[in-house]
Amino acid sequence: MTSAMREIDERTNLTNNNQFELLLFRLGDAESSGQSELFGINVFKVREILVMPNVTTVVGAEPAILGMADIRGQVIPVIDLPRLLSCKPVTGLNIMLVTEYARSTQGFAVEAVEEIVRLEWSQVVSAETSVKGGLVTSIAKLDVGGDNPRLVQVLDVEQILRDVLPSRQPDVDPATVGPQLTLRPGTKVLAADDSALARGLIENGLKAMGVDVVMTKTGQEAWDLLGSIAEGAAGRGKTVRDEIALVLTDLEMPEMDGFTLTRKIKADARLKSLPVVIHSSLSGEASEEHVRKVGADAYVSKFLAKDLADTIRGVLARHP
Repeated sequence: MTSAMREIDERTNLTNNNQFELLLFRLGDAESSGQSELFGINVFKVREILVMPNVTTVVGAEPAILGMADIRGQVIPVIDLPRLLSCKPVTGLNIMLVTEYARSTQGFAVEAVEEIVRLEWSQVVSAETSVKGGLVTSIAKLDVGGDNPRLVQVLDVEQILRDVLPSRQPDVDPATVGPQLTLRPGTKVLAADDSALARGLIENGLKAMGVDVVMTKTGQEAWDLLGSIAEGAAGRGKTVRDEIALVLTDLEMPEMDGFTLTRKIKADARLKSLPVVIHSSLSGEASEEHVRKVGADAYVSKFLAKDLADTIRGVLARHP
């Protein structure tokens, strides 16, 4: 069995149970409290973990960019994560996490890596209402019920990359997304994403296509809303397709991930006719293969409005 197939099987086993693996790391002492807090990132976004390599300073770079590093022939930016999160490393920037997000590779400098833990998404809650600045998307609860329960801050890497490495191109260019999309009268797209940044980009992209959208923040919220819509439609002698044209979902979300949401939709007699598009910063062969395994109708990598528009058009053409 190839390494890619093993990765797919491992991910299948996790996502079939609404689980994922989180890499825990530390950034040093927080300026506000003087304590060293735990932070986390999804293991499948981490390509490798390295002892901090030589970094070349780049003239005129953003303050949070340490410089560039050559990793086996690939030159990538190295981001000073403690600086962004207002932490001061006690022993220095010792480790670099090489990560892959939707069409980009970058290194994150951290003080120390702790461990990898396996969690259920039900152990993760949204941090949006309690954390300012948008750099922490959710809080994971570890060792609940034990003597030393721990909380882990899960980073919104999409927001971090947007802040540190802003695109020179507009997020949504109406000239490139193509003609307005015509849905059934009265229908809209239901979207689920835990990142405030991503939700804004999705709304702007769909608006440029002339599409109304209902936004939700977690897979669980989307699932509950779909159930309510289906029940209400049935009471009026209609179906969920009379109100929802398509579901657009992220993969990593508190409470219920996009894999589980997709699988539940496709297993529900009331909802299985709904086309589902997975829209994620998780990239690579394993991600896209598992998207097919859970029954999604398409996968599109974040975030290019034209790619999203083309994917939605293609799916709706197959599911009018």
